Amino acid sequence: MSTLFEEVPASFGDDVPVRRVTLTVNGEQRAANVEPRLLLAHLLRNGFRLTGTHTGCDTTNCGACTVLYDGVPVKSCTMFAVQADGHDIGTVEGLATASELHPIQEGFKDEHGLQCGFCTPGMMLAAKALLDENPNPSEDEIRWALSGNLCRCTGYQNIVKAVMWAADKLGGAADDSDDGSADGAGSDAGEEG
Repeated sequence: MSTLFEEVPASFGDDVPVRRVTLTVNGEQRAANVEPRLLLAHLLRNGFRLTGTHTGCDTTNCGACTVLYDGVPVKSCTMFAVQADGHDIGTVEGLATASELHPIQEGFKDEHGLQCGFCTPGMMLAAKALLDENPNPSEDEIRWALSGNLCRCTGYQNIVKAVMWAADKLGGAADDSDDGSADGAGSDAGEEG
């Protein structure tokens, strides 16, 4: 049996063109033989079995298929797999480690930023791109960054709160290392004396 992701048997003749693509997905180099018309979302879901990339509309309206393309959020339902050849693709499966959730995932859990979960992977990846670029976004900046992703269940308030929670946690780790520095203690002592 042949699929869009395997070598096409010689019995098909030259009618079905196939192209070899190599991309890095969540830090791991992956390769596949694909038809040029294959969408990136379908390669990720069906070819690589990374089913966190959802397809909801196939028109770029919902954002459920959002992945990171060289760190930039893109909608994989209208991008061809061949366009990802040689690029770095991040999916929601790449956020967590084997032992712990990413702060964005923790934020969505702790702040109840998900209900059915269908939009959640795309929302998380859009949030990751935002926080990578701007670690301390305002509520308006978060809303703008997520504006290409639709949620049909939760509304958006808890999603925004989840991203703010993650920003605090990610920023808090950097702030904690600076709080105990000698410079901070010296400036406090100087102000008191």
